[in-house]
Amino acid sequence: MAVSQIILCFLSYNWAGLKILLYAGWIALGVSFVLCWLSAYELKKKGEEESHMSTTVLVDTGLYAIIRHPMYLSWMVGILALMPITQHWLSPILGVPVMVSIYLDMQQEEQHNIEKFGDDYRRYMQVVPRMNFVVGVIRLLRCRTQV
Repeated sequence: MAVSQIILCFLSYNWAGLKILLYAGWIALGVSFVLCWLSAYELKKKGEEESHMSTTVLVDTGLYAIIRHPMYLSWMVGILALMPITQHWLSPILGVPVMVSIYLDMQQEEQHNIEKFGDDYRRYMQVVPRMNFVVGVIRLLRCRTQV
């Protein structure tokens, strides 16, 4: 379905002609790419394997000190960004199920991480929010001022 939304974006780019929505969508898409790149960079930097997807250590630095799933968040923001870029009524119909699927995958990833890292990951879950960037920044700043 994500591919369908991307194709729709090409076929119905700025369908309603609302430039403010178009610009907001492109800004959100840029944020999505930056989040994705920074999270992949942090995984690669801290990981022990060649691929950032096969990290064998718990990464809790960089973006991962703010939110637990910056890559999943980047995908959700990217899908959300396509909606105002397209401005077509089909875009939310295609995009919302993709976002729900990404969220469900993220929950499965958390279970996998609990099995993989055990109590370290459970403690990490208590300190770092799943996707709430604002709460993550506030918690990180509080921790740094208490030290």
